[in-house]
Amino acid sequence: MWIFGWAGPSGFSGKSTAQQVTQGIDGTGLTAIVTGASNGIGIETARALALRGVHIVMGVRNVNAGNKVKEQILAEAPDAKIDVMEIDLNSLASVSKFASEYNSSGLPLNILINNAGIMAPPFTLSKDNIEQQFAVNHLGPFHLTNLMLETMKKTARESNIEGRIVNLSSVLHKSGYKEGIRFDKINEESSYDGNAAYGQSKLCNLLHTNELARRLKADGVNITANSLHPGLIATNITNNLNIVGWLFFTIGQFFLKNVAQGAATTCYVALHPQVKGVSGEYFIDSNKADPSATSAMAKDPELAKKLWDFSLNLTAGK
Repeated sequence: MWIFGWAGPSGFSGKSTAQQVTQGIDGTGLTAIVTGASNGIGIETARALALRGVHIVMGVRNVNAGNKVKEQILAEAPDAKIDVMEIDLNSLASVSKFASEYNSSGLPLNILINNAGIMAPPFTLSKDNIEQQFAVNHLGPFHLTNLMLETMKKTARESNIEGRIVNLSSVLHKSGYKEGIRFDKINEESSYDGNAAYGQSKLCNLLHTNELARRLKADGVNITANSLHPGLIATNITNNLNIVGWLFFTIGQFFLKNVAQGAATTCYVALHPQVKGVSGEYFIDSNKADPSATSAMAKDPELAKKLWDFSLNLTAGK
């Protein structure tokens, strides 16, 4: 159990922090995109990797907030390389604009961290008229990943350094709708359940990662894709929870991870040499875990392929 700080095979535990899991690792020469880098564990992820020499591109919805975070990191590490770029995962057009500007900049891309997300809002449609949690937590990152792949492939080929794609999922992937992914009811407001829709989107993160890893391996590309559960952390992602959820995160805050611990698994998967060559895996507390232990759908290859085709159709031409 993470709270007791028991270390797993990696040597790290749920109590390990982002700085601890990256201690002694030199990320100089690497470039990473971190979405949602102006809030919660996204800030700590960007900070910890920047302290290791990684050039961080903060993909944020609020550029002013992103610039404030950039200033905070530079105050601590004046030599850090940090850029701020606007991206709104609630809009496929915004995702496409971000990718186009990035790909035109000539910057390399070694690491893509799909961190940004929302949790259990009232039923809302995205700017593309898609249920918001499915859109922001899955479809936006899916589209971004596809648009950045050629730059990642080029970077991996020219640098001979393994590229890494890191998707933040959640142990709550097991708490979605009973049918897993409601392909025919994504936008059905009458049966919408905010918590179940969140679980559905997190299952999508897992399945997207699994299918992406399979495709990258089949193509012989030097890029890995892994997903993870960051842990239960009281950040502003919980703002939309009902009173029961709010009480859980408020009263239980003494038993939850802090932000530095919450960002640890992301930084471990993104940078640690122990993860080199590892792909299509799921991590908890900076150690490999089995998501199918709680939901058999998490490793269903046919469901993953169906989701991929469904998502590709929704993002086509965007």
